[in-house]
Amino acid sequence: MILLQWCVAWLLLPLCSRAQKLPTRDEELFQMQIRDKAFFHDSSVIPDGAEISSYLFRDTPKRYFFVVEEDNTPLSVTVTPCDAPLEWKLSLQELPEDTSGEGSGEPEPLEQQRQQINNDEGTELFSYKGNDVEYFVSSTSPSGLYQLELISTEKDTHFKVYATTTPESDQPYPELPYDPRVDVTSLGRTTVTLAWKPSPTASLLKQPIQYCVVINKEHNFKSFCAVEAKLSADDAFMMAPKPGLDFSPFDFAHFGFPSDSNSGKERGFVTKPSSKLGRHFYSKPKVDIHKICIGNKNIFTVSDLKPDTQYYFDMFAVNSDSNMSTAYLGTFARTKEEAKQKTVELKDGKVTDVFIKRKGAKFLRFAPVSSHQKVTFFIHSCLDAIQIQVRRDGKLLLSQNVESVRQFQIRGKPKAKYLVRLKGNKKGASMLKILATSRPSKQSFPSLPDDTRIKAFDKLRTCSSVTVAWLGTQERNKFCIYKKEVDDDYSDEQKKREQNQCLGPDTRKKSEKVLCKYFHSQNLQKAVTTETIRGLLPRKSYLLDVYVIGHGGHSVKYQSKLVKTRKFC
Repeated sequence: MILLQWCVAWLLLPLCSRAQKLPTRDEELFQMQIRDKAFFHDSSVIPDGAEISSYLFRDTPKRYFFVVEEDNTPLSVTVTPCDAPLEWKLSLQELPEDTSGEGSGEPEPLEQQRQQINNDEGTELFSYKGNDVEYFVSSTSPSGLYQLELISTEKDTHFKVYATTTPESDQPYPELPYDPRVDVTSLGRTTVTLAWKPSPTASLLKQPIQYCVVINKEHNFKSFCAVEAKLSADDAFMMAPKPGLDFSPFDFAHFGFPSDSNSGKERGFVTKPSSKLGRHFYSKPKVDIHKICIGNKNIFTVSDLKPDTQYYFDMFAVNSDSNMSTAYLGTFARTKEEAKQKTVELKDGKVTDVFIKRKGAKFLRFAPVSSHQKVTFFIHSCLDAIQIQVRRDGKLLLSQNVESVRQFQIRGKPKAKYLVRLKGNKKGASMLKILATSRPSKQSFPSLPDDTRIKAFDKLRTCSSVTVAWLGTQERNKFCIYKKEVDDDYSDEQKKREQNQCLGPDTRKKSEKVLCKYFHSQNLQKAVTTETIRGLLPRKSYLLDVYVIGHGGHSVKYQSKLVKTRKFC
């Protein structure tokens, strides 16, 4: 059991239910002021089986402690970054010999235990850098004093921590279905209809689950905590208690925490009148982000959107009792243009983004303005496979299924016009990029080799590095390689459920970037480059991605490569 001697209800309830405001002063001054109140309890102890929320000042580490009193105890620790990436590590120190409290019948104060191990770095069990929700799980943890240390190097930020010694029975976070994607099932000029599979937590465990939709124009979110931090970004930061001000730690208004007095009358996105989704909760702050909690329905129509505008949609399963949440795999879509066109005109040499609803089709027209010998079509399918058909003056010339990136050349004809039909699949909405040109030498897509795999050299693999290679072309291009630490059981099925493949390196975290380089060779047999990626952790799995960026700025991702460092060297 985790030691709870100084934990009280204020740690467990208010901080878990809403976004926090960060103090802007020096943390040492802030802590000194609140310690002056005798009733203000120690907040560095992690309670067993309850999610706590707190904050970090930039470049100021924060440490939390808990005790596992018996060997072979299950243990699970989950850390959720909010509005900035975190660096955190979990370490284990041996319990001091007199922590049993024999003689007095009372456990030794945790502060004294911390002082006894102050100079002992202990054994590091796990570490992580990034803004993903990450966790440490062990089925047989040894007894000892555990320390969780966190730091934010970018800015002041919020975070959440959950620790439990009964992970099998707790199941605090709602479970995601086998396919956690949010599908766009209908698209209009001002509406988008979303659908998703229910959480097994609601259908099998019968726990109270509600779904919250988040809509914005910037990017997808990885956690509900990140959404709450963004919603409160324009509000005033916490003000420090003035000297002599008498306040209670239970009165969070003194710290700028939002109250429960929100009337909810502000108008946000609404559902169609015919959709009987029950009571909705709206939030429309100054920032252009909207949160709507819709109960336990699995389909929702977002209204009052702007035509011809790209929106990002995230879905969160939230436990109504504990307010703990899990993020589905978000999606994005562009609403239809105000003036609906049956056929989209393709401009020579310009990349066009195309969205196709499930089982839908789109028609595109390409009419080169000058005489031409060949027409080249470049297709970059972002999600699942799509079907392309090309007709020249009514004659069918091409019919193919396309996955990832494909290039097609068709013999030209004077004054010819080309009709392109793109058909989506039955699984869900499709997104793709298409370029048509009669001047292939000036195309915006980068040239690709026939083989876009990344090769890893097993004999050159060490505990802290891996060496990989990939092919290039005769054209000089820029290549950028990124790494991301993943779980050991990361599978090909999980890769397919990642964000769409058209998102370029600008969507990746800076901490994941390894390097960028240019290379090419007139001799295709020599158009290959190798790279050694260093600074890795032993016995860890990493997902490697290589992006090739064309002269027009469009990027194409090579096939992801999963590698694992050695355990012993």
